Amino acid sequence: MKRILALLMVLVLVMGAFSGCGGTTKEAEEEDDVLTVGFIYVGPASDGGFSEAQDNGRIALKDHFKGKVKTLKVESVAEESQAVKSAAINLMDQGASVIVATSFGFMNPIDELAKEYPDVKFLHFSGNKMNDTNFGNYFGAMEQPRYLSGIIAGMTTKSNKLGYVAAYPYTELIIGINAFTLGAQSVNPDVEVKVIYTNSWHDPAQEKEAAEALLDQGYDVIAQHCDTAGPQIAAEAAGAYAIGYNMDSSSAAPGAYLTAPVWNHGAYYIDQIQKIMDGTWTPGAYYGTMADGYVQLAPLTDNVSAEAKAKVKEVQAKIESGEFNVFSAGDKDVLYNDGSVMIPAGTSLDRDSIWGISNPDTAMTKLVKGATGQ
Repeated sequence: MKRILALLMVLVLVMGAFSGCGGTTKEAEEEDDVLTVGFIYVGPASDGGFSEAQDNGRIALKDHFKGKVKTLKVESVAEESQAVKSAAINLMDQGASVIVATSFGFMNPIDELAKEYPDVKFLHFSGNKMNDTNFGNYFGAMEQPRYLSGIIAGMTTKSNKLGYVAAYPYTELIIGINAFTLGAQSVNPDVEVKVIYTNSWHDPAQEKEAAEALLDQGYDVIAQHCDTAGPQIAAEAAGAYAIGYNMDSSSAAPGAYLTAPVWNHGAYYIDQIQKIMDGTWTPGAYYGTMADGYVQLAPLTDNVSAEAKAKVKEVQAKIESGEFNVFSAGDKDVLYNDGSVMIPAGTSLDRDSIWGISNPDTAMTKLVKGATGQ
């Protein structure tokens, strides 16, 4: 009897072992079917602006694939080589086979990592580096909704003085400032635009203080290319108006907020990850437009006049159809504020020209006439 019991115990243990192996194999197979995507943010994911807009895209990605995609994130990563590399390697150690780096200053370390980890795919927001194997970049024609927001500002101001809080004086931001200024000038030739640079992507206090300095000088509409809603909050406190950036932030300062040029990162992420899962992905330099929905103008609030809404609707239709290029000149040259020619009469500037892709000398590095910066 004891021998029989012992034999039964052995059989139970053996069957249990096989059962355990079978279960582990199934779990491993299920895990193998899940693609892990890691995101690196320059600021907090709840910053109310740039990083939150990227994180909204991550959430849209995760929700779209319903368990087939796992997402990870690292927040507030400094634009410093070792910090970026450490964040990316940490994500890869957790199983990420796709890394999404969401700030311009991440470009060089991501470029290096792409060479070191050929089996990992890298997507980088902005910048100009990529390869033909595992490293692509993505950005958008933000100049289009910037121009439209300039129309709103130009038709809203009473002082003809528009303020602009910007992070850094380099091409990406200058393209946006110039587009905003041209939009405002198209409906109000008397406007002037003054820019204050904070030299930081994410500094809520400094962004608010810069806006307050402009408001104190009589600038009654404040636009921005910085991460937080600080300028909008400052504008509301001063009884002025504000145009946000990155995402719809109307709840932050409802009394001041007019609209915002915004990103729809989720649409891009979903498209790219689907291609990666299908095995059809190749690196590219994506430049999304209003026509394909990657860049947009947030819903206009009741603070925007009916006349301005009608004008925006008219011009937006022309932009989306390709009939109108925001960087085009009529019968006169469009000038930089130093008097040099920005757009020759009767011509338009394309993406290659404004970014200096083929020739760095053509990149926008100066402000258009009517705009000044400090």
